[in-house]
Amino acid sequence: MRVLIADDEPLARERLRMLLGEHPQVEVIGEAENGQQVLQQCEHLHPDLVLLDIAMPGVDGLETARLLRQSQPPPAVVFCTAYDQHALSAFDAAALDYLMKPVRPERLASALEKVATFLAGRVPGTAPRPLRTHLCARLRGSLRLIAIGDIRYLQAEEKYVIVHHTRGEDLIEESLKSLEDEFAERLVRIHRNCLVARDELVELRRSGDGQVHAVLRNVPQTLE
Repeated sequence: MRVLIADDEPLARERLRMLLGEHPQVEVIGEAENGQQVLQQCEHLHPDLVLLDIAMPGVDGLETARLLRQSQPPPAVVFCTAYDQHALSAFDAAALDYLMKPVRPERLASALEKVATFLAGRVPGTAPRPLRTHLCARLRGSLRLIAIGDIRYLQAEEKYVIVHHTRGEDLIEESLKSLEDEFAERLVRIHRNCLVARDELVELRRSGDGQVHAVLRNVPQTLE
């Protein structure tokens, strides 16, 4: 497993390198002090895993992780940070794990196992990324996680998507097309502006004018 360590603190990078030295399957191929260096090194070194600090100068770790998702193939990302308030944002960025500093050897070992499982599941020639278990809505400076399994349907509204779920509804700043691509096995498009959860779909009806109406469980109105 080829690993890139990213942290603006030299002592933190040294500690991670020492801990990784206890795992013979791991090869540390580089270090970075900021997000820009991470992106540059990933382009040339193609690591399997980036151990990524969040509070770095310039492009922070969260934004760096989101940019790495565009790589072909994207590396696995595990955050290592001293700040637990970033946990929700980390999962929104599709990180495989979130380690608190000082990183404990057993937690690092657990994270490496997750990464190994993820890498083993990749099909040659494809570029999968860790499938999110939650969407993330921003509410007045805070974040709310919405479990993918709780989603009933999604509606596009200008530059936002309204997520209708078991606890109500929230706005997220993502495109319907990207959500359809990412969750194709779970969500189905019934028309240009709406995706519905396959598990919630009871019936599709076609009206006389050819328009499709969807009937969902626990949703009183039909969707059209």
